[in-house]
Amino acid sequence: MPRKNPRNLPWWKKTTVYQIYPRSFKDSTGNGIGDIPGIISKLDHLQDLGVETIWFSPFFASPQADHGYDVGDYRSIAPEYGTLSDCERLIHEIHSRNMFVVFDMVLNHTSDQHSWFLESRSSRDNPKRDWYIWRGGQKPEGKKPPNNWKALVGGSGWHYDGLTDQWYWAQFLPFQPDLNYRNPDVKREMFDTVRFWLDNGVDGFRLDIINTVFEDEEFRNNPFSWRLFPSEDEQKSFFQNKIYTMNHPDNYAFVKELRKVMDEYSDPERFLVGEIGASLEVLKRYYGEEVDETRTNGLHLTFQFQSLNANLGANAFWDIISRYEQYFTEPYTPTWVFSNHDQMRRISKLGNDMNKAKLNVTLQLTARGVPFIYYGEEIGMFNHRFPLKTAQDPVALKYSWLPQFLVNLLTRKGTFSLNRDDCRTPMQWDSSPNAGFCPAESEPWLPVEPRYETINVENEESDPNSLLHCYKDLLRLRRNTPALHSGSLHLLDLYTHRKFVLAYERRHNEHVVQIRLNFSSKPIRIDEFMGDGELLFSTLMDSNPVRNTGIHLEPYQGIVIENQMDGT
Repeated sequence: MPRKNPRNLPWWKKTTVYQIYPRSFKDSTGNGIGDIPGIISKLDHLQDLGVETIWFSPFFASPQADHGYDVGDYRSIAPEYGTLSDCERLIHEIHSRNMFVVFDMVLNHTSDQHSWFLESRSSRDNPKRDWYIWRGGQKPEGKKPPNNWKALVGGSGWHYDGLTDQWYWAQFLPFQPDLNYRNPDVKREMFDTVRFWLDNGVDGFRLDIINTVFEDEEFRNNPFSWRLFPSEDEQKSFFQNKIYTMNHPDNYAFVKELRKVMDEYSDPERFLVGEIGASLEVLKRYYGEEVDETRTNGLHLTFQFQSLNANLGANAFWDIISRYEQYFTEPYTPTWVFSNHDQMRRISKLGNDMNKAKLNVTLQLTARGVPFIYYGEEIGMFNHRFPLKTAQDPVALKYSWLPQFLVNLLTRKGTFSLNRDDCRTPMQWDSSPNAGFCPAESEPWLPVEPRYETINVENEESDPNSLLHCYKDLLRLRRNTPALHSGSLHLLDLYTHRKFVLAYERRHNEHVVQIRLNFSSKPIRIDEFMGDGELLFSTLMDSNPVRNTGIHLEPYQGIVIENQMDGT
């Protein structure tokens, strides 16, 4: 039997999170770039949608070489997005709607244009030299990198600087040098930066590649691996097992120190969610150890990316839920994420099928854990494929030399794209030119996805059978049903139907809610479950599947039932 959930969980365990990529959400100035005042003008949409927490990709001051993930100043705002005053107003407006604010905090690296790095690279004896990771090269004449460490995006992570005749380490791209957290001054400064934003009302942080903050102190070579591409739970990639550059043991101690900073603040409690590519065993270590029935002493949450490319099938999700329930019983809490600013949009992995998207989100919003929704998912925005050579994404430009036939071969399974621009197109608000993202006479920073005239918020608001209304209904049901936001989860084996139908129940005290998801393209009748269950939700509006002869599910139909009898 599953472990019973505590009665009163912290707010962040019950919340739903909506990610905004600020550059693409809403332009208020007509320059084709989304901004903070534009976001404020659309907060009512998010409140009406029913999400409770908003996570913002970075809008800190930045040269924008990686669109904000190359931070130039952690305590100011990039002028294209607004001002510090605009940011303060954004936080206030969100809180006034009884919602919460999460900022993206890039602790691992800065921009190479940050004043700290400009000082650090100016000379070997500069006081900021040890704020970054510098190392002499190998012989002859030091022109070979210090060791074999590769960056997350491929290629050497070491970059030669002729001025001081040494190499600096960058885990991601060359213009994003890694900070040296073995220097206590760096740790102190960054923890004070976290406090700066907490003092300004931020309720939590998404931590960018937090599992790469520490590397091996002895700079030993990573061992060889036959694996070329990374996976959701592997640290092996580009023919290297990155044991010395990813998930280093010192990271686990670091996140506990950061947790103590967060615990200085309460009312409300603040939280951390880490971006970590690792197995479930490793992810659990980042949560730390159990403190009481609702808390651990490390990260509050980590992203479990095992769901990103999961097949839309009963067996696949039975396996994922089983593993999540094995590793993340209370006080550990899993997360459910299917899309983000680095990944191909989920609906395009599902063949751009709205019924499949409805089934997918029914699972996301009824399984135990914290769901993360990427902007535009609520209306079914599609991926829009762009050529690598015209990309604004620096990762895509890194690989723009690849011939198109090889790009097609690498992406043929339709589970990922090499160009992150594909999933970052402007939000589609209406059917007017530029989808209401910016004025018709303006040029958006990325072209709008061509199907915006039908797939947009305004159209779907007027259609009660739309994906948008499916999201609204589920979010409302989740918010108003303790069993869905706070209950335990128990998988139900349907035996003869297990290959096609996923069934589970959520229980909170004596209240039980049951979920049935048909992953088949054919209708299915479930005779084992008869009774007087009340239908709370269905992905198909005009289909009542609960009958006295059992449950009749249409293809790709998902339902939520209350007070189901017998056979449980």
